[in-house]
Amino acid sequence: MTSFILRRLLQFIPTVIGVTLIVFLLLNLVPGNAALATAGRLELVADVVEQLRKDFELDKPVVVRYANYLGRLAQGDMGKSMLRRYDVAEVVFSRVGATLKLACAALGIAILIGVPLGFIAALRQGSWLDIGLTVASVAGVSIPQFWLGILLMYVMSFSLNLLPTSGYGGGALANLVLPALTLGVGYAALLARITRASVIEVLSTDYIRTARAKGLHPTAVNLRHVLRNASVLILTTAGLLFGSLMGQTVVVERVFAWPGVGSLLVESIFQRDIPVAQGCLLVIILAFLIVNLAVDILYRAINPRIEFK
Repeated sequence: MTSFILRRLLQFIPTVIGVTLIVFLLLNLVPGNAALATAGRLELVADVVEQLRKDFELDKPVVVRYANYLGRLAQGDMGKSMLRRYDVAEVVFSRVGATLKLACAALGIAILIGVPLGFIAALRQGSWLDIGLTVASVAGVSIPQFWLGILLMYVMSFSLNLLPTSGYGGGALANLVLPALTLGVGYAALLARITRASVIEVLSTDYIRTARAKGLHPTAVNLRHVLRNASVLILTTAGLLFGSLMGQTVVVERVFAWPGVGSLLVESIFQRDIPVAQGCLLVIILAFLIVNLAVDILYRAINPRIEFK
C-alpha cells in the first residue's frame, strides 16, 4: 500500500507539469495582457506600458517565462498578481475553503439523491417507477446549471422568501443550500444512471443467484452483496464527479456570488492576470489528483480482493 501511494504521488509530478504547460500556453494565447488591461483602465502612456511589460516579464519569450514559472513553483511560489501585486498562493488558498465546501455539499446531495434512486430503479427494472426515474435523470442531466440556479433563486428566494439569493453569508448553511442544490442536481441524475446500470449488472451475476437460492433474505442480498459489489463503480464515478465539481463551480459561483476559486478564476482571466489564473487551475488540478488517489485507496476497504501493483 505504501509503495503504491508513493508511486502515485510521484506520478503527480509529470501530470502537473503537463497540465501547467497546456494551461500556460493557452492563457498566453489569449489576446491582450495585464499590461494592456492596466493601461486601458488607468489611461497610461506607452512608456509606462512598456515598463509594465518588463515588470510582468511579458517582453520575454514564452519558453523563458514558463521555465521561470516552474522554477518558482518548485519552491512553493505561485508568483504575484500582475494587477494587484498580492501573493497568488495566499489569495487562492484563502478561497479554496469556500469552493471545497460547495463541492462537498453538492457531492453529498448527488450521492444522497442519486444512489438510492438508481438502486431502487434497478431493483424495479422495467416498471413505471424505473421509467419515471430514468426520464427524471435524463432531464436532470440536461438542465443547464445557470438556468437551474436562476430558477431556484426565483422560487426559493423571491417567491417563497425562504433562502438568501446569493453571497457567502460568513459560511452560513442557508447561503450554501441554493448553490449546492444547483450544482448537485445534475450530478445526482448522472450518479443515478450509473448506479442503476451497475446494480443491474451485479444482479445478473452467478453469486447473486446463488445467494438467493440459499434462501437469504432479499434485503440482505441487496445490501450486503448487490450494493457492496456495485459500489466500486459508484465510488469511481463519485471521485471523478468531485474533480468535475471543482471545475463546474465556476458557473455556480458567478451566479450566486460565491467567493471561491471559480469566481476568482473567471475574474483573473477577464483581467488577463495570468499568475492568478494559473494558481486557480493548479489548485483545481491538485484537488482532482488527491481525490482520485483517495478513491483508489478506498477500493481496498470496499473490496479486500483488489491488489495494488
